[in-house]
Amino acid sequence: MQALRETQYTDRLQARIEARLARFEVMHGEDARGLKRAAVAIVILPLEQTFTDSQPTQAAFLLTARAERLNAHARQLALPGGRVDAGETLEETALRELKEELGIAVAPGTIIGRLDDYPTRSGYLISPFVVWAPPGTVAVPNEAEVRSVFRIPLAELRRPDAPEIFSIPESDRPVVRLRLPTLNGAVNAPTAAVLYQFREVALEDRSTRVEHFDQPAWAWR
Repeated sequence: MQALRETQYTDRLQARIEARLARFEVMHGEDARGLKRAAVAIVILPLEQTFTDSQPTQAAFLLTARAERLNAHARQLALPGGRVDAGETLEETALRELKEELGIAVAPGTIIGRLDDYPTRSGYLISPFVVWAPPGTVAVPNEAEVRSVFRIPLAELRRPDAPEIFSIPESDRPVVRLRLPTLNGAVNAPTAAVLYQFREVALEDRSTRVEHFDQPAWAWR
């Protein structure tokens, strides 16, 4: 019950997350040579479309299942995001991709912080940004890019059994995944690494690094 109260969609939760992200010293990956730059958005919004002060709702985040016909990482679970276009800042990329993939247009001021850059086996350096979306936000998936979209309660990230850290024969680095009841399954790295750091920094107030986590071998391509 305590975890549920602490993850209700309120101004207090927004302020707490924003303050923790502001204190966090982000590790930038400027020295990751040869990697293509990309940005993703961790979008926080109400779990329920309608709620009141007397009947608040839980905060949730958006997770997508990528379309089947995409050239790369088809059908995988991912945060909204993509490759940086020429002349764009990382923040602009995160917000553009959010609009293109889910039809959500928000102002730059809705970005309340960022997390460490994460290098992927497929050749990208991902910069995650945390976006606080206003009430009434509706995701409308772009079918060319997104097969489905999930609203997942933040409380699921705080479950003690959510993170699973394990080894694989293809790597000497540990791999992380997150088990989420809404999915009846798990999300894998790199998305899991980004969300695990969000859990640790924004929800648990712990300065946890994740660049040492590897991805399952099938996600290396």
